[in-house]
Amino acid sequence: MITEVPPDHLRADALAPVTPAYGSGSLADLLPSVCAVLGVPGSVDVLGLGPSLDGVDRVAVLLVDGLGTYQVPVATPYAPILKDLAAGSRSLTTGFPSTTPVSLVTVGTGVVPGAHGVLGFTTRRPDGRILNHIHWGDDPDPRVWQPVPTRFEGVVAAGLGATVVNRPEFEGSGLSVSANRGAIYVGASNGAELAAGMLGALAAGPGLVYGYHPDVDKAGHEDGVDSPSWRDAAAGVGALLDRLVSGLPPRSALLVVADHGQLNVPADGRFDMADISDLSSGVAGVAGEPRVRYLYPAAGARDDVLAAWRGVFGPQAWVLEREEAISRGLFGPVAPSHLDRIGEIVVICLDRVVALATGWEPPVVGELIAYHGSLTAAEMTVPLLIATRT
Repeated sequence: MITEVPPDHLRADALAPVTPAYGSGSLADLLPSVCAVLGVPGSVDVLGLGPSLDGVDRVAVLLVDGLGTYQVPVATPYAPILKDLAAGSRSLTTGFPSTTPVSLVTVGTGVVPGAHGVLGFTTRRPDGRILNHIHWGDDPDPRVWQPVPTRFEGVVAAGLGATVVNRPEFEGSGLSVSANRGAIYVGASNGAELAAGMLGALAAGPGLVYGYHPDVDKAGHEDGVDSPSWRDAAAGVGALLDRLVSGLPPRSALLVVADHGQLNVPADGRFDMADISDLSSGVAGVAGEPRVRYLYPAAGARDDVLAAWRGVFGPQAWVLEREEAISRGLFGPVAPSHLDRIGEIVVICLDRVVALATGWEPPVVGELIAYHGSLTAAEMTVPLLIATRT
């Protein structure tokens, strides 16, 4: 039972809705822009990175899980290098939902979620089973489930190097194959190994290096943004960045981004289907996650489920039919084969609330402190920090 939740010290506008800036300033535009700078044929520098990366022929992209734009000022006292990197920086939006598997594949492919098909933390398979994209091996085949070529494959085809540095246990997972196939995989169990692996790949020659660091997100989920463990994780990011920036070889750049931000959710903001009969009535299937819930109503129950969820959440959430969520452009254009991966009803939490589904997912999900996935600025906006050595 959650009783106390620490303050996360986010800015006052953290709950303002933000929609994805596909085609102008989103995570989907990051690697296409980097590839354009590296001279990969067919790539377009949508973000206008060329002037900042002039003279660079090798680029490292570090993705710090959970360190969104609104969390950077909270982390800066524990990672002072963030203040220097943030000077002249900009923000991007994630795709939607603003959650790790969606963002990692959006970055790796350089296309919108509706095109690559990884459309939530969990989504429904054609046979009705639920796929958890974090705990995903080879069923379904990731090359079929996510059919879009990755930007790493394009880099290699252009004769450049492509390296991914990540935790050893993620090598060969469905998510890694979906997001990073084509790159050489280098295992790194901690920040020091991550820095060494990324710098070694940069020193090896021109190309693209990608690294992933999970600790801030994990500490936020378990203990909350700006909790003692979160501050320790932020300090670890600072040490990692110090190593990377000081160790950049000539003609190289480091780009630091995140997959999403986070916000703390108080005990009275937790609406659980197991406790509120109006939320469970007429629901035959549940996917998504607490900040963006995908619902599959029983036959003939769609209107009743819509009305019930709107009645319980009121203005604290948008409760949309699938067609409306798609028409708003939240996922970008959605391939027909991916439509059913989005719930027939999409519940988007806007305030500091979550839609828990105890009984449909592990109870530990309801014991987390910080969450993400929705459309608030705290979740949707991520930094783009740049350091170069030319």
